[in-house]
Amino acid sequence: MSTTQPRSRRNTFFGVAVLAGLVLGALLGFVAKQAEVSWLATTLARIGEIFVSLVQFTVIPLVFTAIVVGITSLRGLGGGRTAAALGGRTLLWFGATSLIAVLIGIAIGTIGNLGSGVRVTPSEEALANISERTPGDWWAFIQSIVPSNVFTAFSEGNVLQVVFLALLVGGAAYVLGDRAQAFVDVNRAFFDIIQKVLGWIIWLAPIGVLGLLGNAFASYGNEFFSPLISLIVAVYLGCALVLFGVYPLLLRFVGRINPLTFYRKAWTALQFAFVSQSSGATLPLSRQAAVNLGVPRAYASFAVPLGTTTKMDGCAALFPAITTIFIANLNGIALSFGDYVLIVLVAVFGSLATAGTTGWFTMLTLTLAAVNLPAEVIATGVAIVFAINPILDMARTATNVGGQITVPILVARSTDILDEDALHDRNDVPLLDEDTAPEKEKVSV
Repeated sequence: MSTTQPRSRRNTFFGVAVLAGLVLGALLGFVAKQAEVSWLATTLARIGEIFVSLVQFTVIPLVFTAIVVGITSLRGLGGGRTAAALGGRTLLWFGATSLIAVLIGIAIGTIGNLGSGVRVTPSEEALANISERTPGDWWAFIQSIVPSNVFTAFSEGNVLQVVFLALLVGGAAYVLGDRAQAFVDVNRAFFDIIQKVLGWIIWLAPIGVLGLLGNAFASYGNEFFSPLISLIVAVYLGCALVLFGVYPLLLRFVGRINPLTFYRKAWTALQFAFVSQSSGATLPLSRQAAVNLGVPRAYASFAVPLGTTTKMDGCAALFPAITTIFIANLNGIALSFGDYVLIVLVAVFGSLATAGTTGWFTMLTLTLAAVNLPAEVIATGVAIVFAINPILDMARTATNVGGQITVPILVARSTDILDEDALHDRNDVPLLDEDTAPEKEKVSV
C-alpha cells in the first residue's frame, strides 16, 4: 500500500496547525494586551520560551555535524577529467548565482529596513552579548572565532567557534579519507539523530508559534503584524526577481536560450516545487526538465542531484540574507559592512560546506552565527520565522529548483554538449510519467 497519502495528510495537517497557532496566538495575545490579562500574557511567554529552548539546544550539534558530514561527502565528486571539469564549472555557476541572489536579498532587506517597526526586547544575558559585539573590527572577529578551549566552544554555545572547529575537523577528515571513515560515520549518525529530534520538536511548532506570537502581540499589540507581512513580501519579491529576472537573463545572454522555452518545459517542476516545498521530492521532475532542455542525461544525473543539496538560491542565499537583517533589526542590532560581507561569504560557500545537509534552518543558523548574534537571539528569531515558514517555503523552493535546472543548461552550453534537438523538440518526455513521478513527501528542515 502506498504511503504517499498519509504523509500528504500529515503535512497538510501540520501546515493548518501552524496557521491555526499563528491566528490563535495573535488573538490571545491581543486579548491579553487589551484586557490586561497578566496571567495569559505570562503563560504565552512561558510557552514561547520553552519552544525556543528546545530549538536552541539543537543548534550546536546540528551545525557541527552538518558541516563535517557535508565536507567529507565532497569526496564523491571525483571521476575523471571530464567529470572534474563539468563539476568545477557547475560549482562556479552555483557560487555565481548564489552571489547574485544574496546581493538581491541584502538590497531588499536594507532598503526595506525589515523588522525595524517593532523592537523585541531580549533578555539581560542576550543584551550583554549584543553589547560585546565588535562587527567592524576584523581582528576582534578573527580572534573571537578561534576558541582557546574546544569544550568551552560547545558548552558556552558559541556557534561561530563551533563552525570554525567543524571546518577544521571536516577538512582533516576529508584529507584522511578512509582512515577517518569511522569518525565520519559517527558524525553522520549523530546528525541523523539530531535531525530526528529536531523533527519531533518541529511538530510542536504550532504550540510554539502560539506562545511566541501570542507573547509578541501581548507586548506590542497588532503592530507585530506589519514586520511579519513585510518579511513575507520581501522574500516573495526577492524570489520573483531571481526566478523571473536573473535566470531568464542568464538563459538568454549566456545560454542563448529563449526563456519562454525554459518555463514551458520546466513549469511542471516549478509548480510541484512550489506546492511540495521540497527540492528533494521534485528531483525526478527537475532532472527530466533539464534533459528536455537539452542537458545530456548523464550530466543532468550528476548536476541536478548535486544542486538539490548545494544549489539553493532561495533557501541558502536570498532568504538567510533577508531574514538576518529582519532579525537584527527586530532586536535593535545594527549590522556593519563587515557583517554584510560575512552574509555573502556564508551564502556563496556555506551551502557547499554543508553539502547534503543544506536547508533553510542550517543556512539561516550559520548566517546568524556568522554575524555574531547571541544564541538566544538566533533561537528566538528562527522560532518566530517558523510561524510563517510554510508560506515562505513555497517561493523559496520554487526558486531553488529554478536554479537547479538553469545551471546545468548554462554549463552544457558553455561546454558545447547541449542537445539542440532535445531543446527544440516539442514532444518532450512527460515530467510526470511512471519513471519520473516523485514521491510527494515533504522533507523537513
